[in-house]
Amino acid sequence: MSEPLRVLHCPDVVGGHAPELARAERALGQRSWSVAFHPNPYGYAVDETLAQPGDRFLALERKRIALLLRALRDFDVVHFNFGSSLFPGPSFHLLLPGNRGRLRARLLGFYQSLLFMRDLPLLRRAGKAVFVTFQGDDARQADYCRSHYPVHFVHEVAADYYPPGSDEQKRRTIQRFAACSHGIYALNPDLLHVLPGKAKFLPYASVDLESWRPAPSAGNARLKVVHAPSHRGVKGTRHLVAAVERLKRAGVAIDLVLVEGLSRSEARAVYEGCDVAVDQLLAGWYGGFAVEAMALGKPVVAYLRQDDLAFIPGAMRAELPVVSAEPGSIEAVLRSLAESSRQKLAEIGARGRAYVERWHHPAQIAASVIADYRVALGR
Repeated sequence: MSEPLRVLHCPDVVGGHAPELARAERALGQRSWSVAFHPNPYGYAVDETLAQPGDRFLALERKRIALLLRALRDFDVVHFNFGSSLFPGPSFHLLLPGNRGRLRARLLGFYQSLLFMRDLPLLRRAGKAVFVTFQGDDARQADYCRSHYPVHFVHEVAADYYPPGSDEQKRRTIQRFAACSHGIYALNPDLLHVLPGKAKFLPYASVDLESWRPAPSAGNARLKVVHAPSHRGVKGTRHLVAAVERLKRAGVAIDLVLVEGLSRSEARAVYEGCDVAVDQLLAGWYGGFAVEAMALGKPVVAYLRQDDLAFIPGAMRAELPVVSAEPGSIEAVLRSLAESSRQKLAEIGARGRAYVERWHHPAQIAASVIADYRVALGR
């Protein structure tokens, strides 16, 4: 029997993918551990959080260096998430024109540039297997999205959503991971347009399907639609709100609930009482919220960009239960769902549950990445 692998997942908890993957790896016999630098505002559980209230810059940097030393000493595999190493380079806000002339910002930017991803070659020389998962805006580049996607949130968000210089910084980060990592994963298929050829699609592993069980219909007289925007511009929320208002004026029995500012457990209680979940209408793929809703047996609506689907397995593509809609079609899609029988909605929800059990089960995803870890360590 193979020795358990010591796997470090770091440095963030974006979407809950990394800590849930670590738990699934542990359930399969590995010694995996997830670490986040900062607490997650949505309440995703993580094995260890480094930052404490009141920590100043030097205290955080000492903890960052201490984590690197632990990685070198105590782990076989270091799996970075959200496209970030322990030394990710200057924060995007330091790249804004108004900050470039400020002495403190310039010094901080210089320091971070000096250490930019220096941990990767150290880990490689120490014989560690290095992996990274890109999750969304850690890889998406404004110039590529503007020129290739007629439907995309880049056309709607404020110009500083992608600050000047952020595209180039992302490309530098991707190049460094391409040179120093054994494996690169993407949780969203559109990212594979800008990631190196060795990158591959990986489904979200962020939902524990044993605790997220199907929730029976609440028996709402009117179709209850839930939407949970972490960023309204990115999710296309205004298009959804406008579509629901038009449907109401036309006499369609439909209501919209926006879930914002709640913890994950509080939000779940709202999801369980809904009939349909609408995820993102501009990005081209569904997010972690959609996986949660499908796990609860709820029909899910999201924009699926057809050109990106070539990156996912053919069987997964054939079984996709997500109802595709973008700003121009969301009203018609919601009208159709509102006029559907509750039995039909239940059937769509059951397909969604079966889909996440097959394609988003953390244990199956963990088994796949563990096999990749072992191949990398055997080279």
